[in-house]
Amino acid sequence: MDKITARNKMNEMGAAQVPFFFMLDFELKKCEVYSLIGLPETIQFEIDHQRPSKFDLQKRVNTKDKINLNYNPMSLEDYNKGFSLVKEEIQYGNSFLLNLTNKTELVNTIDLEEIYKNSSARYKLLVEDEFVVFSPEIFVQIKDGYIRSFPMKGTIDASIENAEEIISKDQKEIAEHYTIVDLIRNDLSIVAKNVKVDRFRYAERIQSANKDLFQISSEISGELPKDYHHQIGEIIFKLLPAGSISGAPKKKTCDIIQQAEQEDRGYYTGVFGVFDGQDLDAGVMIRFIEKTENGFYYRSGGGITFQSELEKEYQEMLDKIYVPLH
Repeated sequence: MDKITARNKMNEMGAAQVPFFFMLDFELKKCEVYSLIGLPETIQFEIDHQRPSKFDLQKRVNTKDKINLNYNPMSLEDYNKGFSLVKEEIQYGNSFLLNLTNKTELVNTIDLEEIYKNSSARYKLLVEDEFVVFSPEIFVQIKDGYIRSFPMKGTIDASIENAEEIISKDQKEIAEHYTIVDLIRNDLSIVAKNVKVDRFRYAERIQSANKDLFQISSEISGELPKDYHHQIGEIIFKLLPAGSISGAPKKKTCDIIQQAEQEDRGYYTGVFGVFDGQDLDAGVMIRFIEKTENGFYYRSGGGITFQSELEKEYQEMLDKIYVPLH
C-alpha cells in the first residue's frame, strides 16, 4: 500500500487499540500494515526474543559450524565512486553526516530460514524467499506515554586491544555521534515534548561467528501527548527515514544518497515493528540479506563525515557482514 494509506491505517488501528504489525521501506514506496491476527504466513518476526513462530519448535543447529558467509566484496575503487561523491557534497556543506551503504555479493547458497532461526538479535524478520533481517538497532519504542530512540553510530572490531577505549576517544566517531544524537533529538521534538538525552555513547558487544564488535549507542526520550494512540501512524511517518541510516540534514542528505548509491534501498534500512494495543516497539532494518534473481546480497554501510578516511570506511562496510549467533 502507499504511505498515506499505511499512515491512516496505523492511526485507525491505534485509536481502536488493535494490535498490528508494520513494515515500511526506506523510500516509503512499499508499506505494509497488518493486524497481528491477519499476518501472512510468509512473514515471521521476533522482537526482543518474543513472538511465537513456526520455527520455535525446530531444533537449532550448531551455527558456528553451519552458517558461513562467503562473499565477493566490491573493489575499493568501486566503493570510492560513491564515497568521493559524498565527501564532495560534505565539503560543499550539503550534508554533515551521510550513511553510505552498498550491497555485497554472497558467493555461497544462503538459507534465509536457517539464518532467521539461528541468529540472535533484538529485531528479527523473515519475509519468505525475499529477505531476512537480524538487527540490533531500535528505531523507536513507545511505552507509558514516552517515546525513546537509541541511535547507533560507531563500530569497531572487539578483538583489537583496548577496542572500547579506542572508539570512545576517536574524534571522527565522537563528531559523528554528536551529529546523529542532535538529529534524533530534533526529530523527537517534532512529535514529543521535554525531549532529553538520557544516556550518551554507551558500548554494546555483539557476537558473530567471524568476530565480535563493539557498537556505540545513545538513548533519547520525550513525552507524547495523551491521545498518542490516535496518532501512531502520524508519529512514525514524521520520524522517517531513521536519522541513523540517512544523515543530516535529512532531506538533502537523502537526495545525495540516491545519487551515490544509484538504486533504491527497498526494505533495507526501512523499519518494522509492532503496536500491541498500548505500546510500540520498532527496529531499523539493518544486518540484511536479500535474495534476488542474481543471487544473494548482504547490505551494509556506515556514516561518512568530513573526517572519514576511504580505507577505514570501506573496512567498516565489510566488518558489518556477519550473522550474530545464539
